[in-house]
Amino acid sequence: MVVPIMPFYFIWTIGCQMNRAESERLAGALVRQGYAPATVADAADLIILNTCVVRGHAEDKVLNKLANMRTLKHKHPKMRLAVTGCFVTEDTAALVARFPFVDYFFPAGVVPDWVSLGSQALIERPGICAYVPIIHGCDNFCTYCIVPYRRGREKSRSLADIVQEVRKLVEGGTREVTLLGQNVDSYGHDLPGRSDLANLLAELADLPDLWRLRFLTNHPKDMNTRLIQAMASLEKVCQSVNLPVQAGDDDILKAMHRGYSVAHYRALVAALRNSMPEVVITTDVIVGFPGETEAQFKNTAELLKDLRFASVHVATYSPRAGTVAARLPDDVAPEIKKERLSFIEQQQQAIAGELNAALLGMEIEVLVEGRQGGKWWGRGENDKLVFFTGGEHLSGRLVVVRIDQAGPWSLQGKMGQIVK
Repeated sequence: MVVPIMPFYFIWTIGCQMNRAESERLAGALVRQGYAPATVADAADLIILNTCVVRGHAEDKVLNKLANMRTLKHKHPKMRLAVTGCFVTEDTAALVARFPFVDYFFPAGVVPDWVSLGSQALIERPGICAYVPIIHGCDNFCTYCIVPYRRGREKSRSLADIVQEVRKLVEGGTREVTLLGQNVDSYGHDLPGRSDLANLLAELADLPDLWRLRFLTNHPKDMNTRLIQAMASLEKVCQSVNLPVQAGDDDILKAMHRGYSVAHYRALVAALRNSMPEVVITTDVIVGFPGETEAQFKNTAELLKDLRFASVHVATYSPRAGTVAARLPDDVAPEIKKERLSFIEQQQQAIAGELNAALLGMEIEVLVEGRQGGKWWGRGENDKLVFFTGGEHLSGRLVVVRIDQAGPWSLQGKMGQIVK
């Protein structure tokens, strides 16, 4: 009897959580086609690169990986190579001419026919925590962002499809789901009946074995009172939110085409904290946007100091070809960008350290995701990373941890009772 040889796949992923979710779908579709995962690219029959170009550093990583793949293809000529994600433009002919060793290019968010029978392939082996896309594309066209040009306009998935997918994940053991979109607050605007994110959260909160719900990324111009009320009232919805501000100066926000003012953003943060005093808010910031003066940068730094976010993801501006901002002079010197980045990082490290120090002695319910360095780890409802000692076979369990050490980026403690 001849045993058929099972082909192997390898998926390389960088970028946002949406890319991670889409890679999981590709993996699930490949498993149904008879593939098995390879631990290294060298052992794979099919390699898929799921790419990101939102920052120059990310695009450099993609180009370096493609250079490595050229060498690997020469070594293994029968290996197939596919590229997806935001690196893939509509001009695939130009990509083929530039990278002739790549066998397939396909757009972000697509599961092509040669991989699966359908584009909504579910994850084969769900984890304790899972990402579920609810809306694809973006209609905002922020002047620095390439995403709308690579992922297209907003298109919401139906509420029924999302509920069905989450139910299947929960049946497979998933206990926490994060709903994804470039702008989740726009969910449902294009659907019959205009269901919105608040409706969706309420539907999913009824699933009995789902313990936690999160969602990202939010847009300050679209987050509304109805969603804040849903967060405050639905027990399973975690009271943590990522709310990118990008800049703390009105003129820079206008140049970025963000669609809100600093006053609007401050009021939104106040509304969140008034409705949920324990809410944990994180944000994103770009420094060195074209034309940003020292005074405008200081306005951003002052906003971050005033609002005291749990974490700030800060990046230096880099022009993306095809965006509106790419036509502006990139007139903030690289060394000034680097100084501003460092200032925000140091300021935020101090703030995060102070906020986490206030948690010493407190008990936090942690959803355990795994073990590392002899300690269990997971996240609290507040999305803070917690390492702790004690107990066995805790993956997928909800446990109480008493915090006895606190740093700016994580917490440590000892295990108490098992909740679930």
